[in-house]
Amino acid sequence: MNKISITQAKNSRSKGSTRDFVYNYLKKKIIEWDLEPKVKISETEIAAELSVSRTPVREAFLMLAQEELLAIYPQKGTIISEIDLNLVEEGRFVREQIERAIVRQACQTFDEEELFKLESNIAMQKLCLEKGSHQNLFELDEEFHYILFEGSNKLRTWDLIRQMNSHFDRLRVLRLAFNPDWDVVIKQHESILKYITEKQEDEAENLISEHLNLVNYEKDTLKLHYPKYFK
Repeated sequence: MNKISITQAKNSRSKGSTRDFVYNYLKKKIIEWDLEPKVKISETEIAAELSVSRTPVREAFLMLAQEELLAIYPQKGTIISEIDLNLVEEGRFVREQIERAIVRQACQTFDEEELFKLESNIAMQKLCLEKGSHQNLFELDEEFHYILFEGSNKLRTWDLIRQMNSHFDRLRVLRLAFNPDWDVVIKQHESILKYITEKQEDEAENLISEHLNLVNYEKDTLKLHYPKYFK
């Protein structure tokens, strides 16, 4: 997985609290597998690494623990949680139900500007696939779905499901590392855009469901290859 530099993280801290800065930095490292399951981390070490006080680190740890990305054991320490497939499925299920409604709304309301954003995003995905830049592909995949929510004026909903999708996202990134075949993902994005452009609501809704179920087809294989990563 790509390493996240502290300098990059600090440069991206244009607004928001120190707690949120630490939370976002650690969450990204956990989801992108720079911090693997069962690795022990400490408030003191993270505070020193990021040049912040321990209080916002402690608060960020608690936020991550609420998402079950960290397990905090009094007198024992804090470790990175394993992937919980029950949380994966719950997050995926909620996202699927909401995103089905989102693509229906997109079919009804998206104008040329929103459609161009999706088209440009897909063009970048193809370029990254050609160059083998799989980490950027994951980020562009997220951006594709973000554009659907943004264009539907549902960004608070996007933020809500992002909190529920941490384990789902970890599994998606692990799938990418195990099987970097994104051709099917990009083709589905192209078809989703086509259905939205042509206002084919049923087809768009059915495909978004299929799209968000892709990870289910390989989760047993991933668990077999990475048994220590799962609960």
